[in-house]
Amino acid sequence: MEIRAEVGAGDPRGDADAILARLDRIPVWTLPRSYLAIIGVGYFFTFFDIADIGYAMPAIATEFALSGSEALFVALALGLVGYVAGSIVIGAIADRVGRYRTLIVTLTLTALGSFLDATATGIVSLSLWRFVTGFGVGADLNLVSTYIGELAPAGKRGRISNLTFLVGILGQALTPFIALALVPNYPWGWRALFVIGGLIATIGVLARFHLPESPRWLALHGRLAEADAVVRRMEQGAAARGIALPPPQPTAVSTERHAFPFRALLRPPYGARLALLAAMWFCWYIGNYGFLGDAATLIAAQGFAVGSSLLFLGVGALGYPLGALLMALVADRIERRILIFASTVVWLVGMLLIGLNSNEAVLILGSFVASLALGLYLQVAYTYTAELFPTRARSSGFALSDGIGHTGGALGALALPGLIGATSFFTGFLGIGLTGLLAGLIALAGPRTSGRRLEEVSS
Repeated sequence: MEIRAEVGAGDPRGDADAILARLDRIPVWTLPRSYLAIIGVGYFFTFFDIADIGYAMPAIATEFALSGSEALFVALALGLVGYVAGSIVIGAIADRVGRYRTLIVTLTLTALGSFLDATATGIVSLSLWRFVTGFGVGADLNLVSTYIGELAPAGKRGRISNLTFLVGILGQALTPFIALALVPNYPWGWRALFVIGGLIATIGVLARFHLPESPRWLALHGRLAEADAVVRRMEQGAAARGIALPPPQPTAVSTERHAFPFRALLRPPYGARLALLAAMWFCWYIGNYGFLGDAATLIAAQGFAVGSSLLFLGVGALGYPLGALLMALVADRIERRILIFASTVVWLVGMLLIGLNSNEAVLILGSFVASLALGLYLQVAYTYTAELFPTRARSSGFALSDGIGHTGGALGALALPGLIGATSFFTGFLGIGLTGLLAGLIALAGPRTSGRRLEEVSS
């Protein structure tokens, strides 16, 4: 097979078209598979961190003598505010300076924040360090989905994203077992939990230096020789695997870019897409963070020991990787909007089972079903979000959608204990089950993306 650079001194727009046409004809992932593992390590920390604060909070509340739901969950809420700020600020920077460099920055921030979490001496310092950690985590969630989506082939984008996510979601599955070994048994156990997270993130930072820049971003910004080098490497990988590539079929690619990427989101059709996705994520995160942040404490308040509540959630958390694996099998076979909705139906069932609180077996089953739903939902929804925006503002569009959505997470983490206190345990979990289902219904109104080129979806 002859591989030609097809980059010359002609029209820059035409050169970008040619490079992306060559990229889009590659049907499989041909870069080293270790790159997916490297991204997965960073994802591992992200989900480890999302879960660890909820498991650590009962011990933190005892040590810092916290009382009242508002004081108890302020660290959770401020961490989520950090998610919003980090996603939006660093998301805009990523559209300007590239995906690669910002992927290094985001994980560095999360590592630093996690180590500082372990040094907290009270609710003020813990809240500050949770904000720093959240700033990096929120941005990293954004960039990983953007980055993988821009490198993966259209017909395998969902599968590849979910396989990477599978590595990451193991962090959420393992966290309760690590927490169970540390938090109830040692006064410093919750601090060790944060140190472990920081060490994982540090490993991820060092590994990310091996990653290439997104060729889509490079082509858009006129760095054609660098984009060509990455695509050429991918073509050579295909040739080494005996894959005969079809002739490239260039289509017009917009090379428009703005000093302020959010400007691109104000034009049709992106404004409507932004509103839809922000509403979807807002509704989803209400229950997501209510469950992850509050469940251990709320179950303990029902008369179970802290260790028992962690055990219920830990056994149930085995559903996370199973959900991600199941979604990897179907992510490119069924339209993503339908998969998102189906995941929220499973979520509702899990919340109803937990809400029944009839016995330990039902609590464990409810936790498993809820975790299964999270594993099913998260990456397919992340992938869908990144697909709906153009390369010039993809990270910014994801940032605003997910960032606005995370305000729902802060609301859920703060409101769920109050709702349960004012009504009942069942009503509280029914409420966050219904908000999740509403997220799935909103997703059904979005455009089709499965199997389509990113430029086709975003045109």
